[in-house]
Amino acid sequence: MTLETIKADIFARNSGEPEFHQAVAEVLDCLGPVLERHPEYFDLDIIRRLCEPERQIIFRVPWIDDSGRVHINRGFRVEFNSALGPYKGGLRFHPSVNLGIVKFLGFEQIFKNSLTGLPLGGGKGGADFDPRGKSEREVMVFCQSFMTELHRHIGEHTDVPAGDIGVGAREIGFLFGQYKRLTNRFEAGVLTGKHTHWGGSQARTEATGYGLVFFVRELLATKGRALDGASVAVSGAGNVAIYAIEKAQQLGAKVVTASDSSGVIYDPDGIKLEALKRIKLERRGRIHEYLDEVPGQAEFREDATSVWDIPVDVALPCATQNEIDAPHAKRLISNGCLCVAEGANMPNTAAAIEIYRETPGMLFGPAKAANSGGVATSALEMQQNASRDSWSFEHTESRLEDIIRQVHQRCRDTAEEFGAPGDYTLGANIAGFSKVVEAMIAQGVV
Repeated sequence: MTLETIKADIFARNSGEPEFHQAVAEVLDCLGPVLERHPEYFDLDIIRRLCEPERQIIFRVPWIDDSGRVHINRGFRVEFNSALGPYKGGLRFHPSVNLGIVKFLGFEQIFKNSLTGLPLGGGKGGADFDPRGKSEREVMVFCQSFMTELHRHIGEHTDVPAGDIGVGAREIGFLFGQYKRLTNRFEAGVLTGKHTHWGGSQARTEATGYGLVFFVRELLATKGRALDGASVAVSGAGNVAIYAIEKAQQLGAKVVTASDSSGVIYDPDGIKLEALKRIKLERRGRIHEYLDEVPGQAEFREDATSVWDIPVDVALPCATQNEIDAPHAKRLISNGCLCVAEGANMPNTAAAIEIYRETPGMLFGPAKAANSGGVATSALEMQQNASRDSWSFEHTESRLEDIIRQVHQRCRDTAEEFGAPGDYTLGANIAGFSKVVEAMIAQGVV
């Protein structure tokens, strides 16, 4: 039995799921050094066990729109691994959602949660429903129908969903209300990302974007560099992107881009954050509206991937999976980019990541480490719910900074331990893997 034969078997067993294959390969291709040290992992078949979800739930979500028409969507929850704690991971509402996407996200979540050092398992879910263009009532009705089935499978000690693409505070509110109605209890810890008025945590909305920038700060510090004065390209215009822009600007960087599926805004004077928030968070508008809000030198480019053509010091992909391919990665490097850190889940292709790893002096922060701030603060929200407490924004942000500093240190130390100093891809994968596998072995074949 070899790692390659195991990988081939996993791919065959999960055919037609390219994103899941990509996520599995990215982890398994880093495990050679740890498997040499622990050959007993082959005897225990630990790799195949780790790559097989503990539970996969697929269900019908019927709902009626404002005109009285019946719609049928498909809902998913993949409860991947509970060795370290209750399943934890977001819900994504987007037309692209399918089982393979949810499995890739849930698999990544195992290692991301492990790296935080907090007692969380890995899971993910969602539906092929698009909230864009839907009325408030339609979104509410869909969320209620979705939770009518999902509530059977979740709980604060079992599985704790949060938000992801298409699922923000509004959707979490509708989902929680239906859960409360069906279970007849106010179980605050069953969902995270709630409004602060009824059990949510300060800084949770900002956490993934802030955590990403904190991780970048740690990366740059290893080279004696700082964000102050750096130019930054950000893709996306959702919560992660907006709050990554906010924290980067607070630390003295000049962020020059933001994007959505319709295109890219390039503002050489620096993105005007309040205008962007009005467009995307208040009006749920399109990125080109920035030109109306901020007359001046800003320009709109219809090709969303053109964000990676702009010369910058730091690139933060915060939109979606596989948005940066090998040519984009080469262009970033040739334009002088010295650091790429992933705010989205798997936004770089495998070929792009290999280019970063082979480029001397290039800093790369993989998603399972760099965007772990969201789930870390979700865990802090769970702590507050369990103790019926509420922390200040400053206290929560300080805890987040500490967690991200520790995540960075775990990745860095593990890479050095296994003979690959500075390789955060290898460090993150082995550090996350080792902790989960030790727990799995201790708990027996279950």
